[in-house]
Formats: sequence, structure tokens, C-alpha cells
Amino acid sequence: MQALWGGNKKDTYGGVEYWHTPERCGWLQKQGEYIKTWRRRWFVMKQGKIFWFKSEVVTPDSIPRGVVDVNKCLSIKGAEDTINKANAFEISTQTESMFFIADSDKEKEDWINAIGRAIVKHSRSLLEHDRPDYTNS
Repeated sequence: MQALWGGNKKDTYGGVEYWHTPERCGWLQKQGEYIKTWRRRWFVMKQGKIFWFKSEVVTPDSIPRGVVDVNKCLSIKGAEDTINKANAFEISTQTESMFFIADSDKEKEDWINAIGRAIVKHSRSLLEHDRPDYTNS
């Protein structure tokens, strides 16, 4: 679990330079893993990983408070009805669900679309990787 949702090990970052040119970034509220309070965090999505930080000032010395690997995500969807909060969405893996709250409906939709595209991109790369190569037959 620690490797999926959080941890401060450099190897969980997969060599991603999260401090510059993110694919998407912005403030979201995230529910704590153990203490279920809502905390505002700066999120950065890059190269199939979603990192979060306490501050929007992200440098090479910044240590993420946690990371979600998109290749572990099965789905992302709106979750207003599930947790009874506006602009909420949920990321699900085989074993966990993680909830987030965006500042607006547009922000929520933008995050859902961006993460959804990353999930699809990853699943396509898995399919292509597993496809047999008949070119040398």
C-alpha cells in the first residue's frame, strides 16, 4: 500500500522530473489515508504518475507527500453522490478508492479527463506490449 499511495522513497518516483513541465497541475482536496480529514494539496501529473505536495512551489528538492501510479488505476469517475460533496471524484484501484475534491465543476472534469486519458494511454501500451509480433514469422 505504501508504494501505491504514498511514501518518500525516490524509487517510487520512477525518474519523473515532476518539478517542471507537468501534463497537469493544480490544487485539490484529498482525503487522508488514515485520518479521514480533507487537506488541500498541490497535485502534479506527469508521465503516468500523480504526485501531491503541501506547496505549489515544486523544485527538484521537493519531496512528494504521495504518488499514485496511473498503471494501478482501474477507473476515475465523479463521486458527488458517493461522498456527498460537490466537485468530488474518485480514483479506484483493485484494492482501494481515493477521493478528491476540485474547486469547481470544470476543474473536476478537467482532472477526470486528464487522468482518464492517462489510464487509457497506459492500457493501450500494455496491449501493444502483450501483442504477439508476427513480423519475423
